[in-house]
Amino acid sequence: MEIPPLIYCASGNARFAKIAVDAGWLYGCQFPGAAHPEVAPIWFADQDWKKPDRTKYMAALEKYRPARATVLDLERDNQIDEVLDWAQEAAQWVQSVVIIPKVCGIIDRIPAQVSGVDVVLGYSVPTKYGGTFVPVWEFGNRPVHLLGGSPQAQMKLCHYLNVVSADINYHQKMATRYCQFWMPGNAIAVNRWWPTLKGADGVVWGDGSDSADATYEAFRRSCINIMAAWRKIW
Repeated sequence: MEIPPLIYCASGNARFAKIAVDAGWLYGCQFPGAAHPEVAPIWFADQDWKKPDRTKYMAALEKYRPARATVLDLERDNQIDEVLDWAQEAAQWVQSVVIIPKVCGIIDRIPAQVSGVDVVLGYSVPTKYGGTFVPVWEFGNRPVHLLGGSPQAQMKLCHYLNVVSADINYHQKMATRYCQFWMPGNAIAVNRWWPTLKGADGVVWGDGSDSADATYEAFRRSCINIMAAWRKIW
C-alpha cells in the first residue's frame, strides 16, 4: 500500500525543492512566498497562520491550483463561520481543503465537504512555533493532514490518526542551522535522530561542516531517510 503523500512545504529556494522532489516528495509552498512551479507542480498550499492575508492567499490558489490547501486556522469557537467562508472560497481552485481545528469539541461541526470539495482535517504537530492540542481521539476516522513537527512525531501520530498526507520542512531547518540530517533514532551520535555530517562521515564537507554543499547534502539525506522510514511503518 502506498504511503500518504509527503510534502516538502516551503518557499523561496528552488534547490531544496528539487532535492525533495528527486527523493519522491511532493512540492508545497507557503504563500505568499515565492513558488517554483518549474521544479514541480504545487500540490499543497499553506500560509503563515500567524499573519493570514486572505486576498493574497486566494490569489495564489487561483494562480497555482494546488490539489490541497489549508485555510484560516480554527482557533476559537466563534470563528467557525469565518473559517468555512474561507473554505468555500478556496474550494473554487483546489481538490480538497484543510481545516485545522484548535478548539476542543468543534470537529463535529466541521462538514465533510464544502462546496462539493472534500474537507481534510489538519493536525498541527506541536512545536515551539505552535500546534494543535485537541485530543487525537476527537478526530475519529476523519481524514487528517499532518502539518509540520519532527519526522518521528509525525510517524508516531500515524498510529492514532487517519493520516492521508503530511507536510514538513523541519529537516530543512536542521540542515541549514546545524548541518544535521534525520535518521530513524539509531544514529551513534549526541542526538540519535539528528547526527551531523561531520560526525557521521568523519570528514569536513566542502569549505567546512556548515558550508552550502554540506547543507544541501544533509537535507538530501533527510529526504531519503524520512521517505524510507514512512515506507517501513506503513
